[in-house]
Amino acid sequence: MPKFHIKKGDNVVVISGDHKGEKGKVLVVHTSKETAIVEGINLVSKHTRPNTENPKGGIIKKEAPIHISNLKLVDGKGNPTRIRRAKDEKTGKSVRISIKSGEVIK
Repeated sequence: MPKFHIKKGDNVVVISGDHKGEKGKVLVVHTSKETAIVEGINLVSKHTRPNTENPKGGIIKKEAPIHISNLKLVDGKGNPTRIRRAKDEKTGKSVRISIKSGEVIK
């Protein structure tokens, strides 16, 4: 399984496309398709039939996937940044470190 620079729960900014500059929280990452669904970004209209969740049916706004290459991670200070991976001295696990600020991203 590949390791990506973003994962579920991260704050990201869109760096290209129709939604360039918008920020949001990652809801789902699809590793096989290399896409992510970001909260409130890339909304599409979906026509639905009446069901138990939506008894009237109609048109629903829903987030569509965005390719991971179009997203950049936001560090604790709110700046878009690249990341590098390093081993944590205490636990020995791999952690993500912001290139710009040098702080660990959780």
